[in-house]
Amino acid sequence: MSTNAIGNTSNFVSLSDEDGTRKVIVDSILGLWSVVNDLTRLKPAKRERYCVTIFGSARAKPGTVAFEETRRVAKELANMGCDIITGGGPGLMQAANAGVADAANGTSSVGIRVELPFEQDANPFVELAFEHRTFFTRLHHFVLASDAFIVAPGGIGTVLETTMIWQLLQVGHLKEAPLILVGKMWPGFVGWARTMMLEFETPLANPDDMDIPLCVDTGDEAIRIIKEFHSRWADEKAHVTTA
Repeated sequence: MSTNAIGNTSNFVSLSDEDGTRKVIVDSILGLWSVVNDLTRLKPAKRERYCVTIFGSARAKPGTVAFEETRRVAKELANMGCDIITGGGPGLMQAANAGVADAANGTSSVGIRVELPFEQDANPFVELAFEHRTFFTRLHHFVLASDAFIVAPGGIGTVLETTMIWQLLQVGHLKEAPLILVGKMWPGFVGWARTMMLEFETPLANPDDMDIPLCVDTGDEAIRIIKEFHSRWADEKAHVTTA
C-alpha cells in the first residue's frame, strides 16, 4: 500500500474510535476558528461614503414619534452623503432605510439581517441585504461596515448591539467611531452603569469608559455630531487622495 499522505492508513481514524473521532472534530473546529480569526483582522479599504449604522426597535410603528424621527434623521444623513445601515427588519430599521429612499440621492440603504423564526423578510426599503445565521457574525459585520453608530429606542437586541460597540470602543478595537444614544431611555441606562460599575467595592470600569456613549435628547443633536465626524473623515479622505 502506498505510504503517501492519502494512502497512509496511519492518517485515518475509524468512526468506531469515539475518542479519536472526537479529537479530529475538535481539532478541525479549532482550526476553522483560527482561520476565521485571521480573516476578521482584514478591514475594508477607505470607503467612498461615510457609513452610519442605525440600531433600534423592530416593534415601532409608522406614525409614532420614534419612527418618524428616525426616518427624518436617516434622510438628513443620506442628504449629507452617508450610506445608512440597519438590521434590515421592520420598525425603526425600516424607518431608517425609508429615510434613504426619501433622500433619493444615490446613497445606499443596507440591511444586515439574521435568521429568525419571525421577521423573515428584509423591509421593502433595503437595497442591499446581507443574511447571517448567528448574531455573532452579524454584529461583527456591523463593525466592519460602519464608521458611526446611532442608537434609537430599542429593546434587548438593541441593548446587545449597543453594549458590544461600547465594549469595542472601550478596548480600542474600534476607534474614531461615535456611539450616539438618542432619546430619554438611554441616560438612565448609562447612569446605571456609571453608578453600579464605578461604585462597586472594586470599580468594575474606568470613569472614562462611561463617557464613550454620547447621550443626546434629539435627532438634530445626533446629526450635528455625525456632521463633525463626517467632516473629519472627508478631510482625511481628501488628504489621502491628493497625497
